[in-house]
Amino acid sequence: MNVLILGGVGMLGPYVARQLAPQHNLRITDLQPPTEPLPGEFVQVDAANQAQVMAAAEGMDAIINLSVLRHDRKIAFDVNTRGCYNMMEAAVAHGIRRVINTGPHFTLAGRSYESFDYDIGPDIPPQPGTNLYAISKSLGQEICRVYTEHHDITVQMYLFYNFRDPADVPQGSRHAPFSISWENAAEIFSLGLEIPLDALPSPCEVFNIFTDMPHGKFSNTKAKRILGFQPRDDISTMWTK
Repeated sequence: MNVLILGGVGMLGPYVARQLAPQHNLRITDLQPPTEPLPGEFVQVDAANQAQVMAAAEGMDAIINLSVLRHDRKIAFDVNTRGCYNMMEAAVAHGIRRVINTGPHFTLAGRSYESFDYDIGPDIPPQPGTNLYAISKSLGQEICRVYTEHHDITVQMYLFYNFRDPADVPQGSRHAPFSISWENAAEIFSLGLEIPLDALPSPCEVFNIFTDMPHGKFSNTKAKRILGFQPRDDISTMWTK
């Protein structure tokens, strides 16, 4: 499969590229080239530039969006929100039916919400709160959802929170409602590219991606049940004394 990765030189991108390269042909894009070689072709692309995204998507079978901008008000909306619009326009123009979008967990459950509920699944009504990163990502995902209602496109949305090396988790460091290692996180993208589109319950599905965590604040059951995700990290020391 020919796969376009937007924002592929960021923190998660190299792990995803190395995970997918043995089975797929990759076109990796970002604002700046990688400092270390990555598998596949690199093209310099600004996700906020529709013409550049449109050109990069030509000949692709799937798009993975890892692009993100967190702090600057204008650029955050350009990348996180308009970038999704540009991606979906490119998918329509090139007949690409498989799109994987990514974002933080508070795309759906804002920081205030997570303070009072448990077993939070990915199908709750979006309530991102007032954080710039959360709002701009939530709007981007809503754009993706609307496109699936009007075009023959499926979107899988993967929500992450904290990335940790299981060997480097201080005892009792309970600071994140869900966590995962970079390597285990990258595996979900292989599953998302492999699953038959008609096996997804709807054209737009959201998944929490994290390893099993004993507090039960969030649920990763849906990713296991539908995508066959297998959590591989043991970070139980975060809850032991």
